Amino acid sequence: MDESKLRQDIVEVGKRLYSKGFVASNDGNISIRTSEREILITPTGVSKGYMSPSDILKVDLDGNVISGFLKPTSEMKMHLAVYRKRPDVKGIVHAHPPKATAFAVAGIRFDRITLPEVVFSLGYISLTEYGTPSTYEVPRSVEQHIDNSDALLLANHGALTVGKDVFDAYYKMETLEHFSSISLYARLLGGEKALDEKQTEELFRIRKEVFGKSNPNCTGCGACAQGDCNKSASQPLKPVKADAVNIFENTQSNSMKKSEADLRETIKRAVLAELAKM
Repeated sequence: MDESKLRQDIVEVGKRLYSKGFVASNDGNISIRTSEREILITPTGVSKGYMSPSDILKVDLDGNVISGFLKPTSEMKMHLAVYRKRPDVKGIVHAHPPKATAFAVAGIRFDRITLPEVVFSLGYISLTEYGTPSTYEVPRSVEQHIDNSDALLLANHGALTVGKDVFDAYYKMETLEHFSSISLYARLLGGEKALDEKQTEELFRIRKEVFGKSNPNCTGCGACAQGDCNKSASQPLKPVKADAVNIFENTQSNSMKKSEADLRETIKRAVLAELAKM
């Protein structure tokens, strides 16, 4: 395995995250598994858009630094926990893509299966319980969900994606943010139309047979909304119907309020106008 190329791959993914606006300032972290017991990982305090290959550290799965002159990311514990839990994972990306992170901050789960492509690529997107960054709370919350998910929303924090290599993990972050945009627009337009249980089961069957992946404990049945699967999710499920009307009404005086129907029509026109620009 060409370690110099892997370092370049991390630098390239960092540039893409930064240019996409998925990270700001020195946010985010990236890693690659180089062997059964060793990984390459980004440093703390360095912008992911302006890294050099020499900034990347090599550490073992116990967190000991093997090489590198900077300090590893404070979220190294999370990366190590995933690699120990998922031997198939070779690359990890943690970022703060705005729309996906907004869902995580709002405590809104993607509890309904709506897009086949998302199932094929990501599986079921779980929402973890909140953990204080840089502590063992974060890896503990991630460990509860990473067996069955290639993409996680980290409550009040951001997002995590994993893959067969670092570019696979990055593209899954793109997919997660793109899906978050679609979900947001659908909610503003009145709500998402979920696939039924039979359709969902068929998607997960294809995911297993064609893509070699499965979610052994998840059929996307919506039970997570009641906490039956995602028992650790810290926030109550928010309604799928958008809260935008209430937000508008609460910020205007009674004399200036519009009817709910008028507000929904205004929001709908605004969303359609934005979609037309895409």
